[in-house]
Amino acid sequence: MDELLHQKAGITCLSLNRPQSKNAISITLLKELIQCLDTAQFDKSIRVLILRSSTTGSFCAGADLIERRSMSQVQVARFLSDLRVALGKLETLPMPTIAAIDGPALGGGLELGLACDLRVAGRNVTKIGLPETALGIIPGAGGTQRATRLVGPARAKDLIFTARMLSATEALEWGLVDYISSPESDAFERAVQLASQISNNAPLALRAAKQAISRSEDLALEPGLDFERASYETLLSTQDRMEALVAFKEKRRPVFKGE
Repeated sequence: MDELLHQKAGITCLSLNRPQSKNAISITLLKELIQCLDTAQFDKSIRVLILRSSTTGSFCAGADLIERRSMSQVQVARFLSDLRVALGKLETLPMPTIAAIDGPALGGGLELGLACDLRVAGRNVTKIGLPETALGIIPGAGGTQRATRLVGPARAKDLIFTARMLSATEALEWGLVDYISSPESDAFERAVQLASQISNNAPLALRAAKQAISRSEDLALEPGLDFERASYETLLSTQDRMEALVAFKEKRRPVFKGE
C-alpha cells in the first residue's frame, strides 16, 4: 500500500502494480493483495482506502490468461478460491473503500471494483464489463452476484449474456459506477476528492454506518433496525461524539480522532 495521501485526512491507496500486463491478476498479485488487505483491516489510521492502478490509463484487465494457460486444474481451483477470499476481504474492510477506475475494468477487474463501496471511473474509459461468456465461462469472482445487487437482474443478465463493454458514461447510467471524472481530471483525482469529503467525518461513525448498511442485505427490516440502533448506541459515549457536540456549540469544524 502507498503512504497516506493526506496524513490528517487518513486516506490510503492500495495500488495494483503490474503495468506490463495491465494489472492482470496473477497468483503473485493475488497473494500480495490479500496481504495488503490483511494489513489494512487492522489499521485504524485508515479512514478511506482507494484502490487504484499505479499507472495512468489503467485499472485491471482481469485474470492473467497467459498464466492461466500453464496452470493445472488444481491450481485454477486454488486461484479462484483465493480470489473469492480476497474480494470478500475487500468488501468487508471496516473503512469505506473507493475504486478509481482509470482504464479497462474487465472480468475479474470489474469484480474487484464491485467489491468496493464506491466506484469512480475516468470519463474516457471505454471498456467496463464482464466478458466471460465470450470466453466460454461465467464471472467467477462475484460478478453474477454483486452486479445483480447493484443494477438488478435484467441489466446484470444483459451485461453478462452479451459480454458487452460499457463506456464510463454508460456504466454510470447503468449504476455500475457512482461517479465519473470531470474532463480536467482522472478517476484517481475524483476519488481523492470523494475520499476527502468522506474522511472529514467521524471514523468510528463511518465504520458503524458501513457495517449497518452491509447487514441490511441479510436482515429483515425489524432485525435490521435493531442492529442499526445497537450500532448507534455504541457511538454515543465516544470522544468523537463529544467533540462533535462541543464543536457544534462553538460553531467550528470538529476534530475527529477515531476514539
